[in-house]
Amino acid sequence: MKKRFLQNVRFAPAPSPFVQNDFFHLKTKAFLIHKLSESTNLFLTSLLHTLTLKIGFASDTFTVNHLINRYVKLREINTARKLFDEMPEPNVVSWTSVISGYNDMGQSQTALCMFQEMHEDGYVSPNEYTFASVFKACSALAELRIGKNIHARLEISRCRGNTVVSSSLVDMYGKCNDVEIARRVFDSMIGYGRNVVSWTSMITAYAQNARGHEAIEIFRSFNASSTSDRPNQFMLASVISACSCLGRLQWGRVAHSVVTRSGYESNNVVATSLLDMYAKCGSLSCAEKIFLRNRSDSVILYTSMIMALAKHGLGKAALELFEEIVAKRIKPNYVTLLGVLHACSHSGLVNKGLEYLNTMNEKHGVTPDPRHYTCVVDMLGRFGRVDEAYDLAKTIEVGAGQGALLWGALLSAGRLHGRVDIVGEASKRLIQSNQQVTSAYVALSNAYAVTGGWEDSESLRLEMKRSGNVKERACSWIEIKDSVYVFHAGDLSCDESGEIERFLKDLEKRMKERGHRGSSSMITSSSVFVDVDEEAKEEMVNLHCERLALAYGLIRLPVRSTIRIINNLRMCRDCHEAFKLISEIFERKIVVRDVNRYRFKSESFDAKGLNEIACKK
Repeated sequence: MKKRFLQNVRFAPAPSPFVQNDFFHLKTKAFLIHKLSESTNLFLTSLLHTLTLKIGFASDTFTVNHLINRYVKLREINTARKLFDEMPEPNVVSWTSVISGYNDMGQSQTALCMFQEMHEDGYVSPNEYTFASVFKACSALAELRIGKNIHARLEISRCRGNTVVSSSLVDMYGKCNDVEIARRVFDSMIGYGRNVVSWTSMITAYAQNARGHEAIEIFRSFNASSTSDRPNQFMLASVISACSCLGRLQWGRVAHSVVTRSGYESNNVVATSLLDMYAKCGSLSCAEKIFLRNRSDSVILYTSMIMALAKHGLGKAALELFEEIVAKRIKPNYVTLLGVLHACSHSGLVNKGLEYLNTMNEKHGVTPDPRHYTCVVDMLGRFGRVDEAYDLAKTIEVGAGQGALLWGALLSAGRLHGRVDIVGEASKRLIQSNQQVTSAYVALSNAYAVTGGWEDSESLRLEMKRSGNVKERACSWIEIKDSVYVFHAGDLSCDESGEIERFLKDLEKRMKERGHRGSSSMITSSSVFVDVDEEAKEEMVNLHCERLALAYGLIRLPVRSTIRIINNLRMCRDCHEAFKLISEIFERKIVVRDVNRYRFKSESFDAKGLNEIACKK
């Protein structure tokens, strides 16, 4: 093959002896670059590399840059770096190609180190693509401090005011959770133009930082702008994600219609976002339709559906779908197995969950990490095996962020089963690590209250106030038509307060007629953590925010329509039981989404169709 290449290279007529060498080199260089651009495998690229050395182009920066770029695209970053290190005069393209290559290989830290080398070398200045690659590395590492330092360098460079760089900068600040600076950079781009990438970066920044309203507003501004750009799949996926976070089903449906008009409904990224949105907004039937319409061998789509079923408490259906993945020889990833463990946790399949944990490495090649163990700790604690959960938690080595989730799960289990010792240990761990401090104080105070230790409970509450830890105020919201109505616990300051209060009192009577023993029967262990009499406790529970939202929904929504409520905190056990009975009384399907899962309360709700999902072809 080498011989044939050389024959092709040498086939060049020479018009005169004086230009023969120049013409030969020009023809050869064009040939090499053309072949490198066509090369799609390592063997051919290696042959071209050998040819480059043999005919004396090892010192030609232009040719070697193409060779480096080809190795980068073939993910041979070590070979690309070796070539770079041997270059006598690397230029900005050489530096940028290797930095970009390290990014593509997930070696973002090395990419940043190489940029620092470039800065210290001082002979070559970065261009817009260099800055874009470095900001991408900062995004991957969430390195805000380094990102700001490089931003300062950008401001004094000739690349300031470049759309590509600014878009990368918006993305970097968004991924580092500094949305305000991201917005300032985005707003500064008015002077030199925004493209669809710029708009997408800003929408994504808001969506990923739980600021869905702003994300939707930016999308509306994009549609109203004079740009000729159309939304791409990444923008639409971010808009749908914003609707998911807000629990805005109507907005999600509008976004779905935009997806359909734009022709992205069969795109895997968009389809997965739509499935997730419908599931989080409580419309599992729509999520099922998206899944069946886009059914493929995509592990991401399967994983999203498994997660949706798990969060909706349909564990058996989720496990059947997982078995379908295994049967189709689709390799599950760590998120898929996390979904399986969630399914077991939310459906009481404890032994099955332990079996999956112990065999996931052997059967599926997925090594359990702290996220999987945290899910199992939650599963064991949820179903009363608190000591096993505690023993497992002590054996897991985790960082601060994941440790907060681990000990937070154990704290919830101890509180649920009245284990003050476990609540105390988990709270101590959280407070010492400065993670979820407020939740730890509240849980420990509540645990003391459950066992009658009102003085200890009050003492902790006072300590919270002295240390400046303020509990997040409980609120629930309900969407009616295109408006959202928010209710806070104990707050009846809305215009319809009298109507809601009368409705709740009448509802309490109807519940007691159905055999409900009254809210106070369970309040002392789950719902009210202050030392008051039973009548006062019953009144306090009746003013829980989810009950206020439910009453408003029953008053305002059409008969037999589904009521969907979203809570910012976990739903108490008393409200959980009461909603079951209310669903029966009014023959209404009620869906409540809280921080842990979706709670269905409906006498007529039939999960059989969803359980059959894994059997549909």
